[in-house]
Amino acid sequence: MSRERDDVDEILAAWRRERPDLDVSPLEVLSRVSRLARRLDLARGSAFSEQGLEGWAFDVLSALRRAGDPYELSPGQLVQQTLVTSGTMTNRVDRLERRGLVERRPDPGDRRGVHVRLTDTGREVVDRAMAELITQEKSMLSHLSTTDQRLLAGLLRRMLAPLEARDA
Repeated sequence: MSRERDDVDEILAAWRRERPDLDVSPLEVLSRVSRLARRLDLARGSAFSEQGLEGWAFDVLSALRRAGDPYELSPGQLVQQTLVTSGTMTNRVDRLERRGLVERRPDPGDRRGVHVRLTDTGREVVDRAMAELITQEKSMLSHLSTTDQRLLAGLLRRMLAPLEARDA
């Protein structure tokens, strides 16, 4: 049975030839993760651009959509979910508000505060972008069985969870 080869196999072979003193085995996993991440970024960019969105806009809109009805979060909650500064979030909300995708509403519990709410148009846009994203991502995973996808997800979770816990 022949084993499938990819560009990383060639890179590894070259490094092993040129630097036999180095254990390049981490590249077997992480170079592939990096290359997949680049392809995923391209697929996401394509899915989002069909709705006139950039990745940052999708991040904000999808955080609001995932919040559930009434699709509203405080700016602080948006900052926490999207991992940007409050100044960056203010700029992003301003831009999305100008496009009619979100609106600011007074915080009923604090007269000084506001909540950011997804508009009906914003919900339609993010829903279409999410549907296209899922189509793109299913295509990327189509060469793996459902069992392999679950196994890969579990392994990646085992790798990512401690890194996220350390950063928290």
